[in-house]
Amino acid sequence: MTWSSALKKTARSGLTVERAELTPLIAVRGTVGVALVIGFCLWRGDPTLAVSSAFGAFAAGTVTFQRSWRPRPVLALAVAGGLALSTFLGYLAAAHLLAFLLLLAGWTFLAGLAWAIGPISGLVGTQTVSIMLVTVTLPTSVLGALEHAALIAFGGLIQATLIIVFPVRPWGVQRDALADALAAEADYARRLRHDPVAPFDPQPLMDARLASAVTPRQAKRRPVQLHGPRGIAEQIRPVLASLADPVVGAPLEGPERDRTRDLLGAAAAVLDAVAHAIRHDRPVRLTPETMATLEVPPSGPLLTGAARRSAYRLIALLADAVESSDEPVESTRPTAEPERHLLRPSVPRLIPGALRSVHRELRRSSRILRHALRVSAVASAGYLLGTVLPFGHGYWVPLAAVMVMRPDFGQTYSRGVARFCGTLVGVTIGGALMALFHPGIYVAAALAVCCVLLMYLLMHTGLSVTTACVAAYVVFLLGIAGAGWEQTVLERVVLTLVGGLLAMAAYALFPTWETPRLRRRLAEWLDANGRYALAVFELHARPAERRPRQVRDALLDSRAARAAWEESVERAEKEPVRHRGLSRSSATAATTALTTMGRVAMILEAHLPKKDAEPSVGATAFAYELRESLERATQAVVDREELDWSELRAVWERWDAEDESQGVALRGADLLLDALDDLAHALSRGPGGRNRAARGRLGSSSR
Repeated sequence: MTWSSALKKTARSGLTVERAELTPLIAVRGTVGVALVIGFCLWRGDPTLAVSSAFGAFAAGTVTFQRSWRPRPVLALAVAGGLALSTFLGYLAAAHLLAFLLLLAGWTFLAGLAWAIGPISGLVGTQTVSIMLVTVTLPTSVLGALEHAALIAFGGLIQATLIIVFPVRPWGVQRDALADALAAEADYARRLRHDPVAPFDPQPLMDARLASAVTPRQAKRRPVQLHGPRGIAEQIRPVLASLADPVVGAPLEGPERDRTRDLLGAAAAVLDAVAHAIRHDRPVRLTPETMATLEVPPSGPLLTGAARRSAYRLIALLADAVESSDEPVESTRPTAEPERHLLRPSVPRLIPGALRSVHRELRRSSRILRHALRVSAVASAGYLLGTVLPFGHGYWVPLAAVMVMRPDFGQTYSRGVARFCGTLVGVTIGGALMALFHPGIYVAAALAVCCVLLMYLLMHTGLSVTTACVAAYVVFLLGIAGAGWEQTVLERVVLTLVGGLLAMAAYALFPTWETPRLRRRLAEWLDANGRYALAVFELHARPAERRPRQVRDALLDSRAARAAWEESVERAEKEPVRHRGLSRSSATAATTALTTMGRVAMILEAHLPKKDAEPSVGATAFAYELRESLERATQAVVDREELDWSELRAVWERWDAEDESQGVALRGADLLLDALDDLAHALSRGPGGRNRAARGRLGSSSR
């Protein structure tokens, strides 16, 4: 992609306004927190203090709208604590330019590294830098600095208190995550009716797993409906795939396929009903037609073999899903043993893990480290530039740059465009209102609170919209402090533009491109998928040595690797960088091949033999060779070499010749080889017009 195309694409992305579900009660609650802090400071007779202290409640309220599985009061308090600390340290160094620059550079560097912990931590770090830049422009003493820091922390405490006193839909985020996972499986079941090998995005299941992690304190209060359905959903997915698959499950045509379609449709209806019940705290409602479909027909079961086993397993799991989510919502189960929960560590116990995450990023190739260095340099240079420019409020230059910058190209440039356009609209509207009506202090405060309400209400519609609300909010806040609207509008627009251009230039001069890393990300996904397939084949080879935890861990690693690959591809598609050894078409084909590979392993997991079954010599040999071939293939993907699965194919052919039963494991191995051949074919399309011999798909007739 050329630079012009990349800039156009990121600009459109930044200016996109999406329709989003509004949460008016939550928006009102957060706005009340900001209004209380502003009102308290105005009651004390200090408009300037009201301007600075309002940022604490504002930022604490903003972060509670982010998608996080942490309790909202904890988020508000954590943000307020970080803001208070950065404010106090900033005040101590503000009197000396060199000292403040050193503090700003170091603090911004640490804030940039916070992205290694997670997006919420990165956002909080960015907020602390912004508050350091804004509040230290107000002269004060050390005692005054303590007072400012205390008021900012007080704003977060107010927000946390309001969340506790006026809860809005408790456990709503966790309910939505679980309901989304069940709804995604319902959609999957419907698509399987028409496409027996339809793909499935595991992201909803990953989100549901993250949302289900609780602290021991939360485990005592978690509603019944959030206890069991996630585990059942994890078990239903492979059963759906194995039932619909034309090789392992029912044939493509005939009465068995008709019965399979009916079962898949009924499963979709049940999963949708359970999702609706969990999302809205209601009992499960099923139609008589759905209940009748899930019963064995009077003429007897129509399915045979592996398809019949999958059908019975599916019916049992659906019954468990309904039973586990169809209890009174207000009741709770007795506290279970800690091992039965996905435990979420408390905030103090997060510190060692956070430090390890940061330490892993302290390497030259890390995009997080490069982002931290980049944003630190830009903040320092922007602050110096803002002091030199003949405007005032020079801190807006580094503030705009820091709020725009993210670890990847697409977000940085799209946010830069959105922030400038939103600022232009916001300061124009705010300045016009100030010019036409000349509001007093209390009217300006009321207008600022209205802007906060609009921003919270429209939080998820788009950055340009929220930036416009924030820009108008700042105009009214400065009106409280007595700043002229004409100067405010001109400064805000010009300095925001300068800060955005500085951020974009910094990324262009010191970039972190994702495109060259695609092959390594693909190799990591292949390795994770391979370990998952190996864990399943080893259970087929030696049933007596069953280790379900090993299969589960391998599946989770495979999902994480897939998510990392898809995230990398999404970033790379927005970059003005040519592919290096992996074109877009090759990446798409490789994604399809590895998705199929994961689906085959999942189907085999649904048909694991019993513990007392006889060991399989063919599966043992296949698993051994698969391990060896995967090690070579993973390195070959990184080194841009041809993938060779001929030895693995030879082992399968010997297994096929010796095994008369033609069991599920043998047929699954054939499908796995097809997927691996597809991967080799996808990666054989070299860059720059180099012609490579395309590897044919072997065994395609078995699909």
